[in-house]
Amino acid sequence: MSKIVKKKLKIEGMHCSSCAMNIDFGLEDMGVKSSKTSYVKQETAVEFDEEKIKPQEIIKQIKKTGYKASCSS
Repeated sequence: MSKIVKKKLKIEGMHCSSCAMNIDFGLEDMGVKSSKTSYVKQETAVEFDEEKIKPQEIIKQIKKTGYKASCSS
């Protein structure tokens, strides 16, 4: 049984809306159900199955894309 979780992550290092798109594409490629990254708010809202993906893995993926991430909720 899946356990869908919603979390907001604080993002540092984005300079434009293309940065936000890069984060979203990277997260969706790893199996995140949905990702809405806001350059203006410097955060991303993710929805994922916690039995398949851990928050630390999401943060690691964002770091691979070139940005800093931390849990904000």
